[in-house]
Amino acid sequence: MSNDVIARAAEVLREHRASIDRLDAILVFTLAERFKHTQSVGKLKAEHALPPADPSREEQQIARLEKLALDADLDPEFAKKFLAFIIQEVIKHHETHQS
Repeated sequence: MSNDVIARAAEVLREHRASIDRLDAILVFTLAERFKHTQSVGKLKAEHALPPADPSREEQQIARLEKLALDADLDPEFAKKFLAFIIQEVIKHHETHQS
């Protein structure tokens, strides 16, 4: 391979990695914002003696996320696992407000 081809490949790799780094930051800040809202929901549920989990809402969210994943050309099973993990964390946070 010529040095030009290798140099171009290295540049493309840097560009992809820079995009990945930006997207990782967006994911982290988006998750932080989401958890701020779910913390507020947890406090509200605790104040009104509502259960920390809402299976009906969870089912709706999973179906909604599955459709979004399909629209985005993302593996819906991965998206469902990701949302299940987030829901698990949210419920843990809600349960801490119940005590």
